[in-house]
Amino acid sequence: MLFDLDDTLLNRDKAVDKMFLIILEKCYEDVKHSAKNEMLQKFKEYDNRGYGYSDKIKVLESFFDEFPPKYRLPRNYIQDFWNNNFPHCFSINQNTINIVNTIKMHVKVAIITNGSTQRQKAKIINTKLNSCFDIIIISEEVGFSKPDKRIFELALNKLNVQPEAALFVGDDIEKDIGGCQNANIKGIWFNPHMIKNDTEIKPYAEINSFDRLLSYFT
Repeated sequence: MLFDLDDTLLNRDKAVDKMFLIILEKCYEDVKHSAKNEMLQKFKEYDNRGYGYSDKIKVLESFFDEFPPKYRLPRNYIQDFWNNNFPHCFSINQNTINIVNTIKMHVKVAIITNGSTQRQKAKIINTKLNSCFDIIIISEEVGFSKPDKRIFELALNKLNVQPEAALFVGDDIEKDIGGCQNANIKGIWFNPHMIKNDTEIKPYAEINSFDRLLSYFT
């Protein structure tokens, strides 16, 4: 079984909330409670669920332009600041670990994630996910990213598994589900927010909670 990382195994939304608080503490002073919510919404808008995009300079520069801080991070320091802090904003749900470990008793498990090697590795190590998986594939490291079918085929080759014997779980209907289907792998769409599917892509299955995965092994 193959898994996406951000917003599948890990809750990226909660991590962005924590990152916002770090920036608030470092760069701003005495922000009114009423303003915080508006700032957070704008911060999320600029971030635009931007996993896979390594350059966070634009995100913070735009945010600082709209909400001038007391202390503005120098442009040439923003990327390092993000890379050093953001991975520590992630936490893992113990239930998710338990489910992965249960699945691992039956089949091989792997992560396929888009994004920068430094950040994705740091997230995986900080949440101790590295000890749960047989292999971990990061797009920057291998040179292609989802939905390119080659990243899925690489995982199958490393695991020595045929596509019809694999399942992929991910939250992005196009990159994850469309991508794995390009490689003839069945895609389970993890859709906890019950987003409407406006694409032509038809997932093999759709789940809104992680423990529903266990029914595929009983």
